[in-house]
Amino acid sequence: MNLDPILLVVNFIAFFLALTVHEFSHALVAYLYGDKTAAYEGRLTLNPIAHIDLFGTILLPLLLIISQTGIVFGWAKPVPVNYYNLKNQKWGPAIVSLAGPAANLVFLIFSLILWNLNKYYLMLPQENLLVQFVSLLIIVNSILMIFNLLPIFPLDGSKLLFAILPDRYENFKIFWERNGVLFLIILMIFGSGFLNLLFGLFLGLLTPFM
Repeated sequence: MNLDPILLVVNFIAFFLALTVHEFSHALVAYLYGDKTAAYEGRLTLNPIAHIDLFGTILLPLLLIISQTGIVFGWAKPVPVNYYNLKNQKWGPAIVSLAGPAANLVFLIFSLILWNLNKYYLMLPQENLLVQFVSLLIIVNSILMIFNLLPIFPLDGSKLLFAILPDRYENFKIFWERNGVLFLIILMIFGSGFLNLLFGLFLGLLTPFM
């Protein structure tokens, strides 16, 4: 395998930026909704170092990039949130959780704008490193957004699911909080085909804008 080390670094930076924006948004919205836990622990920042998880942020993405699996996946340190401090107890957790995917959507749109500015005005070739970087930002932000919207605990989508479900499903919520990680691991091991299809369909929707 011959992977350009410069392109490897560009892949990694794109992933790192998208993940940092995602986690910062959790911390920011939690702060705005009344919980300052993340701020007190230094997570209300766009400094990537504050969000690093050695395995999830560095080792796993690096392994996926080097192995050229086509998917760059990982995670940062979970942003600490005391949901009891939030102004809205029912929807607050969902809003804080969805802030991450929403930030990736905004970053995605910004990246698409940059892509089209180059396509119609700068006209740099696709082999250009800056163009490749913008392309990677589009891909990574798309994957992070879609994946985190899955309603599997502890992903962000699970908080939306909990907010929508009536109180009579409290037992299911407890079960899902206790066992969701297991289902997530099973999905990661055996559901790569489904995830590739899901990501591919979404990226296909972006084709008219690129």
